[in-house]
Amino acid sequence: MKRRLYFLLPDIVSARKIADDLLLARVDDRHMHFLAQRGTDLGELHEASFLQKTDLVHGAEVGLAIGGCGGFLLGVFVFLMPPEGVTLQLVTVLITTLAAAFLGAWIASLAGTAVPNSRLKLYQEDIAHGKILLMVDIPVGRVEEIRKLISNTHPEASAGRMEATLPAFP
Repeated sequence: MKRRLYFLLPDIVSARKIADDLLLARVDDRHMHFLAQRGTDLGELHEASFLQKTDLVHGAEVGLAIGGCGGFLLGVFVFLMPPEGVTLQLVTVLITTLAAAFLGAWIASLAGTAVPNSRLKLYQEDIAHGKILLMVDIPVGRVEEIRKLISNTHPEASAGRMEATLPAFP
């Protein structure tokens, strides 16, 4: 299991120094994600991906839940009040639930691509003023080590929250 740590950095020079220190501490480059104001040249720093920048995943989750509930209610309604001359099986409820959940997830994820990541809302104003957000994925056993490393060697970096990353791939 991994944890994602957030650090707000004042400028690109600080971001490069922290990236170098994390590489020396054996944190792989693909586990460091930097997010800056649009148009900022990050150079060789690993930029945050599309999934990390947008609310696609959150939108899909919400759409799946709402679509599933709506599909279930629609399926129950159609099953209990079928059209005249049609005999429906109970599997109708399952099919409408799954179809509506899939459709809801798809539509909501499309909408989520146009919205900034809701988990990063806390940092949006600072990023807009030129600061850089570092998201680093660390195994649970190394969280304190990495926090101490950054706080001791880079006092200009302000530590943010920590959250679990899912799925926990290496």
